[in-house]
Amino acid sequence: MLSLQSMDPQAERRRVAAGTVLLKRGSTPSAVLHVESGRVALGLLEGEALAHQLGEVQGPFWLEATAAVLGLPIAVDAVAETEVVLRRIPQARFRQSLAVLPAAARNVLHDVAAAHRHQTELAVSRLAKDAEARCAEWLLRHAKPGDKGALAVPLEQRKRLIAAQLGIAPETLSRVLRQLRERSLISGTGRLLQVTDPGGLRALAGV
Repeated sequence: MLSLQSMDPQAERRRVAAGTVLLKRGSTPSAVLHVESGRVALGLLEGEALAHQLGEVQGPFWLEATAAVLGLPIAVDAVAETEVVLRRIPQARFRQSLAVLPAAARNVLHDVAAAHRHQTELAVSRLAKDAEARCAEWLLRHAKPGDKGALAVPLEQRKRLIAAQLGIAPETLSRVLRQLRERSLISGTGRLLQVTDPGGLRALAGV
């Protein structure tokens, strides 16, 4: 469905050495990379080396095509683990190829990409952020307008399930929520929390 030949059969083939940084998290590249052969590690960079690895992919593989499908910045850093042969497909051409797909196929592709992006962001958050930052980010993501326009977070899941999503122990979640209350970032107990300082939560979450 998304073959390289149908998108850009004349795309230039490049060889890159092991250790080459192929993608940087937060960047918005002008092209989508198709790895024809070789192995690429995905994770978080410190300097020019991966300090935290989330996984690896083996060509043939579309590298971080999810970002291109959704029109978002790159979610993870990517470094060649071996010599890699790749081709660059301009973003505009990539999107043109998606546009000719049937609407049902585009919808499925978008939904799969969105789910993949969400899981990737959760994994990155667990590696890059401490418990407080993860919790603040989760609260902001689940906040809804409440009475008089104030943001509120309904706790529709048990705390142990929320803690599992954040990669922390339930006791840690309870401690972090208590600390956020003490800092007047949130208020309330039980099944409904009030976001009293959205800006403070955003600063803590780094978003």
